[in-house]
Amino acid sequence: MHVLLIMAGITIGVFLLILLKSPGTPKPFRDSSGKTIAESISTKEVLSIGGKKIGFFIKGKHVDNPILLYLHGGMPDYFLTERYPTGLDEIFTVVWLDQPGAGLSFDPDTIQKQIGIDTMVEFIGEFANYLRDRFQQDKIYVMAHSGGTYLGIKVIERYPELFEAYMGVAQISYQKLSEKMAYDYIVEQYRTNPKRKTVYGKLILEPVDLVGPIPPVYTKYRDYAMHDLGVGTMRNMKNVISGIFLPSLLFSEYSISDKMNLWRGKASSGISVIWDELINHDLKQESISFDIPVYFFHGIFDYTCSYDLAREYFEKIDAPDKGFYSFENSAHSPIFEEPAKCVEVIVTNILSRTR
Repeated sequence: MHVLLIMAGITIGVFLLILLKSPGTPKPFRDSSGKTIAESISTKEVLSIGGKKIGFFIKGKHVDNPILLYLHGGMPDYFLTERYPTGLDEIFTVVWLDQPGAGLSFDPDTIQKQIGIDTMVEFIGEFANYLRDRFQQDKIYVMAHSGGTYLGIKVIERYPELFEAYMGVAQISYQKLSEKMAYDYIVEQYRTNPKRKTVYGKLILEPVDLVGPIPPVYTKYRDYAMHDLGVGTMRNMKNVISGIFLPSLLFSEYSISDKMNLWRGKASSGISVIWDELINHDLKQESISFDIPVYFFHGIFDYTCSYDLAREYFEKIDAPDKGFYSFENSAHSPIFEEPAKCVEVIVTNILSRTR
């Protein structure tokens, strides 16, 4: 009885903490005296574009800065900025888009798996035009992360006239091969680890191959193993619960319903809403010629999207300008892991060349 009361008290306490941390209001930018910076923008918005519910945050310290459209990967990750500020809002007005079916854009009436790549690309083009009109900027910048980089590449290929430049963070190239390389790395690391014998034993029964589907057992242990080995979301993020799940629940700019929809969308889509479609595509064979500058940001410890494959893809790209920037202390998310270096690269090597 005593134990049950303690557990009930802990549960209630956790719920109250989450409730307290869920006002759902974007934080304004304030100056040294505590006043809201007049020329700044900090909003959370939901509207309909192309018949789809769409939600996004807009954050920037000066609304006249260039617009940066951010395309997330497997799930929206704006909430990570509370713990890992990127500094992007110092140099851009950043639009953190929750793609259809995810986060603020989650719609329970939408069948998530029916959102295909072509539909997503067309939608992003429409949304980019909305931003151009709203902020009266002829062209905008686009930054994509992880699974969002496949969409980003296809968007700039189809609509180059809308964008100044593309920045791919943890750029996808041939994801099926990347998953095989990650599997091989995990198995090799666990082979002599006595604490991971159970996982190792299950993984070797169903190897990842370039032929056929990804084995369910690998999908089950994929995120666990990558974070355990420091090659997942961040080099120093050791598990998804403390690194992603809890920060999302304690993120103050999400309401309770926002937090529920974030994880309802993730549960519906799995690794990514376009995962089954993109995993077998090799961008080196599909998309290598672009009409706008292309820049890649990649952590050397990234096994979620292979660093080596991204470099190989980059070498094949033909663009008016291009750059590959390696981050020595990062895994999958250099904009969160090494934000100052990312901002320096953007200011010095990208904005100076494209504005």
